[in-house]
Amino acid sequence: MEYMSQEGYDKLVAELRQLETVELPQVRDAIAEARDKGDLSENFEYHAAKREQARLLGRIRFKQRVLAHARVLDMSRLSGDDVKLLSKVEMTNLATNATMTYTIASPHEANIQEGKISVKSPIAQALMGKKVGAVVTVGVPAGIMRLRIDRIS
Repeated sequence: MEYMSQEGYDKLVAELRQLETVELPQVRDAIAEARDKGDLSENFEYHAAKREQARLLGRIRFKQRVLAHARVLDMSRLSGDDVKLLSKVEMTNLATNATMTYTIASPHEANIQEGKISVKSPIAQALMGKKVGAVVTVGVPAGIMRLRIDRIS
C-alpha cells in the first residue's frame, strides 16, 4: 500500500493517461511506419521503436500498479503535533544556521525542486514521529547533520 496526497494521485493518473493516449499510439505508428520499409532483421528504426514500446509498456504497468495500491490521505484529518507523511517541516541546520522547509512525501511525489522529500530519505526517516523543538542527528552522504525542528504544519 502506498499513501499519497490527492495532488500526487491526480498527477500519476494524468501521467498514465498521457502515456496511454499520446505516447503509446505514437510509438505504435512509428513501428507500423518502420515495418512498411521492408526487411525487419536489419531495420534499426523498427528495433528502436520496439524498444521504446517495451519501455513505455513497462512504465504504464508500473504506474498502474502504484495507482492500484495507492491510498489517498485526507489532509484535513492530519494533526501537526508530530512529523508524519505529508507534514511540512521547517527546521534549522545547527551547524550552519540555515533554515530549510521540506514536505515529507511519498517516493512517487518526491521532488526536491518543489521542496518535497521522500519519506524513505535519511532526513525524513530521522524526522518521523518527532515534535517541534526536537533535535535530530542525520547521516547523509555529505556527513552528519544536526537539525532542530522549528515548525510542523
